[in-house]
Amino acid sequence: MKRILFSLTILIAASSCSKEEENPFLISKGTIGKLTKDTTVAELDAIFANDSLVKRIGEGDYAQAGSDMYIVYEKGGKRLFSLVPKEQHDPDETIADIQIFDGRFTSVKGIGLKSTFKDITENHKIDKIENTLRNVVIFVNELDAYFTIDKKELPADLRYDSTVKIEATQIPDDAEIKFFMISW
Repeated sequence: MKRILFSLTILIAASSCSKEEENPFLISKGTIGKLTKDTTVAELDAIFANDSLVKRIGEGDYAQAGSDMYIVYEKGGKRLFSLVPKEQHDPDETIADIQIFDGRFTSVKGIGLKSTFKDITENHKIDKIENTLRNVVIFVNELDAYFTIDKKELPADLRYDSTVKIEATQIPDDAEIKFFMISW
């Protein structure tokens, strides 16, 4: 009986691990693939040991200095995403922002770079819409994410005024996502 319980426990543990490994491109609140919002810069080398991690460390602490940035490429050279830590030059710091470059990364509900505005509205609650100079930024708090849509996708009367409040109903359903960002 103990052997059966032990075997059953091992099988359940193995199947749950393999399910996690089945989709290394899944995004949910607080996670993206192998990363969590608690992942530190020091852990990145180990997490991406089978991929290529490019480190672009900012210079100095001046306003003009660039932030530390880590870019992850999979074997074969495809860029997956970039990471920016909350503070520069600190290996114990956690990740602040992630920019997704690979369309295989999607939310549990299938939303990713290849999605449209309609896909977002049908699958996630939009918490806020911001109007910027060239883009509209769609915030989805349930994913810790925001999506950027180019204003070229909007009706002409909304493209050139960054002060006008843009409502979800004014964004065309077929508007494509320009940037997909995670912000912890």
